[in-house]
Amino acid sequence: QVQLVETGGGLVQTGGSLRLSCEASGDTFSTYPMAWFRQVPGKDREFVSLITTRIDDTYYQEAVKGRFTISRDNAKNLLFLQMNSLKPEETAAYYCAAGRPFSRVGIRQDDYVYWGQGTQVTVSS
Repeated sequence: QVQLVETGGGLVQTGGSLRLSCEASGDTFSTYPMAWFRQVPGKDREFVSLITTRIDDTYYQEAVKGRFTISRDNAKNLLFLQMNSLKPEETAAYYCAAGRPFSRVGIRQDDYVYWGQGTQVTVSS
């Protein structure tokens, strides 16, 4: 089992940048495929990006390609999401998630079994 804690959210102007972090504790972090989702109140949680146990195997939602970068530091049990050129419509609570060890994951919430509590990102217009 793994526990996840997100940090790094905050208020930023349109076009600004934020770097989210997700610290994992518990079992071997490197064995978990990881992802970021986001959610606006009243809407479904939305997939943003994933990274498998291979640090060079990543996937992004089309709308964030070229602006967001997901990465992981397995030695420090950390997952990151670098977000550049942020837009007001990307205001949301951002969650990190972990799939089962060595599992194949995709864009569905059901692929992930461990979730953090979320960190709020607010982009002002």
